[in-house]
Amino acid sequence: MDAINGSPLSILQKVWGYSQFRPLQEEIIQAVLSGKDAVALLPTGGGKSICFQVPALAMEGLCLVVSPLIALMKDQVEQLTKKGIKAVAIYSGLSLREIDIALDNCVYGKMKFLYLSPERLQTDIFKERVQKMNISLLAVDEAHCISQWGYDFRPHYLRIDELKNQLPAVKTIALTASADQRVVADIIDKLCLEAPDIFRKSFRRDNLSYSVRITENKAAKLLEILHHVPGSGIVYTSTRKEAKSICQFLLQNKIAADFYHGGLDTKTRSQKQDHWINGRVRVMVATNAFGMGIDKPNVRTVVHVSLPPSLEAYYQEAGRAGRDGRRAYAVLLHHRSDGDALRKRIAQYYPPVDFVKHVYQCLANFYKIAVGSNAGESFDFDLLTFSEAYNMHHLEVYHALSVLDDEGFIELNEGFYRPSKVLINFDHQKLYEFQISHAGFDVLIKGLLRAYGGELFSDFVSIQEHKLASFLKIPAKEVYSGLHALHRLRVVEYEPHKDNPQLSFTTHRWDAKALPIDSKRIEERKSINLSKAEAITRYTEQTRLCRQLVISSYFNETAFQPCGICDVCLEQKKKRTSIDPKEYKQEVLQALGGKNLTADELVEAIKPKEKEEFLEILRIMADRGELIYDKGWGFKRG
Repeated sequence: MDAINGSPLSILQKVWGYSQFRPLQEEIIQAVLSGKDAVALLPTGGGKSICFQVPALAMEGLCLVVSPLIALMKDQVEQLTKKGIKAVAIYSGLSLREIDIALDNCVYGKMKFLYLSPERLQTDIFKERVQKMNISLLAVDEAHCISQWGYDFRPHYLRIDELKNQLPAVKTIALTASADQRVVADIIDKLCLEAPDIFRKSFRRDNLSYSVRITENKAAKLLEILHHVPGSGIVYTSTRKEAKSICQFLLQNKIAADFYHGGLDTKTRSQKQDHWINGRVRVMVATNAFGMGIDKPNVRTVVHVSLPPSLEAYYQEAGRAGRDGRRAYAVLLHHRSDGDALRKRIAQYYPPVDFVKHVYQCLANFYKIAVGSNAGESFDFDLLTFSEAYNMHHLEVYHALSVLDDEGFIELNEGFYRPSKVLINFDHQKLYEFQISHAGFDVLIKGLLRAYGGELFSDFVSIQEHKLASFLKIPAKEVYSGLHALHRLRVVEYEPHKDNPQLSFTTHRWDAKALPIDSKRIEERKSINLSKAEAITRYTEQTRLCRQLVISSYFNETAFQPCGICDVCLEQKKKRTSIDPKEYKQEVLQALGGKNLTADELVEAIKPKEKEEFLEILRIMADRGELIYDKGWGFKRG
């Protein structure tokens, strides 16, 4: 695909319809266009994809994007395609024929963006084709994955340097939302970047109030927060079971909520997500599977009811609040036992190597894959069915699969949905001859061509069987049976839709006993993640330092000015205030009298000099029982 003429801003306006760039985007784009390597550290919601998509569109050739996030890859390809830009993603669940054709289209200039996971860089089919591609830019997303000090280390990222050896003239842009100095140094070293320009947007969020609430009853405290902060919210949990139970609790208390996790089918996840984005659901209760790539600027509250595994993860998830620049709240609910529970959870993430090898052998037996078989084939995968077949606990199996995935032996895609696809194997003349000699298929073939066009002859095209049936005015079952018959006759390649999790063997099948798992590296990762657990635990339990400053310091950002709006700052401000909290207390009790008033009504009645400080005093009075919440979450005397 050719370059788009014009300045970066004109491309942004023409393709995305935005009138201006966000902070740092234009500077990053200009560095790339001037032929520099670049490292871009932009927080969640900072618009990282624009930083490589705009310069790629301004350049001749193909942009190769490496990312570990399949859902995000699929979403970006879908968005680019809607804008008329040719893009394709390669991930587990695609057939070898689909991958073959996608790579061919990249070789012959029909694509502008090729997204693929780092594991796919090592496949023979890719290594052979990449030498023939006219690659203009290499974009490495989630670049912190290349560092063992990063919170989501992926060993296959270390092999990107082999790709760069094949593409010595191609410049690289590395992007991440969270990396400290040690991780940035690793990114530059491992990606062999040459004197890169480093762009770092401040980790500080002046509109986001961080707070920690230590409580014995997280459900009640969550309800209190959601009643006091109106607007859209996200509640993060550590387990799918917890997400569902908290959602039910909120619904019972008349808060419009839904739950979301990676175990739901694609249609359900998409529907739930749309309802939340469009405001039909106020609060989404979710595991960390929710939020990546979602652009909803008016989220007012993000509450964590479980301790996240690291400050990096917490910063990213909490940062989904307040992207519109207005005041928003990130609240972490903490119980004294949460730190021990997190350490135990992390230990479970790394099962014994012998057990990991046993699970790998069971997979090979389950799918009847011989030692040495070629890589790349994908299979439908059901965790419970597989675990029960070999009498193993599903959570232990899941952790073993995660190790195998991290080590690059398999690729597990839980959030998989692929629509039905069709490719015509015959050329126009041969297809015409087939229609004449097989009149029973003539209506279906003509319908396919009218509905989906000539691209069917060169590439897999997504189709919807029910819409095709409606177009042809025939029963849907006739469309399904006809397509299956044409597939058997090899007239077309018909790939019916898939909605099951997909598991791929990304290397040739090893003898399980000889599986080269790097046990030393796994132990190092376990140790690093335990140290990250200690850091997030310290963050929750400390009450002296401004929480914004703690986060900035963690990411090696020098900052001296407290935020003034986190719980620690508000508590310190309360101690310095010229007005005695007891005086506020008397005014509150006097204003209430025998009435019930909301927090806003009390603010209006008393007109405090510091609203945030006043609201904090109301919370403390409620905690002490001096105030009681009524059914409408107003206040009355205790």
